[in-house]
Amino acid sequence: MTKRSLLLSSLLLVAGGLQAQEQAPDLAKAKQTVETLCAACHSTDGNSQLSANPKIAGQHEDYLYKQLREFKGWNGEPPARENAVMTAMVADLEEADMRALARYFSSFEQQPEPAKNLGTIELGQSIWRSGIASKGVPACAACHGPAGTGLPAQYPRIAGQFADYTEAQLKSFRDGGRENDPNRMMRMIALKMTDAEMKAVSDFAAGLR
Repeated sequence: MTKRSLLLSSLLLVAGGLQAQEQAPDLAKAKQTVETLCAACHSTDGNSQLSANPKIAGQHEDYLYKQLREFKGWNGEPPARENAVMTAMVADLEEADMRALARYFSSFEQQPEPAKNLGTIELGQSIWRSGIASKGVPACAACHGPAGTGLPAQYPRIAGQFADYTEAQLKSFRDGGRENDPNRMMRMIALKMTDAEMKAVSDFAAGLR
């Protein structure tokens, strides 16, 4: 190998190393942000103690970043996901901050919630595994996985999530309060479900492991 080739290779390695350093999430800064901004609602490890605030520990990093970004209005545009509290929380965050927070919370292990309504387990399980054929509602497992682990970016992990929170999101999709689902998928599904069906499948998902 010529000296010129060696020099070029060295320069490429250095440039690649610098780029990697620039792109690496600042987890120390994320930790400070969590302690001052996020912990009151989500706890320092993302395992919220209140069902109004979701458990985000162990959630997919790409999904968390997507949600944080969509809570904020960019370039004069309104937020893709409207939530007065979260929009205020992310107002001063830049994309790098959001990526770091997403990495930070995804690194923790979720402390899952139990299923509590034993009387609706069979209905919830049926909807989760098979959907509701008579209404054209697909199985939840088709997108969120048999164990509720989801798919990064598009489909969140909902196993172990507060049943009340999952139910509230389903109702929000149905009632138009939440509109950031890919291809309107959740909005179309939720429109076909009754409150009882939402409650049953939300409780079943809480008990998934």
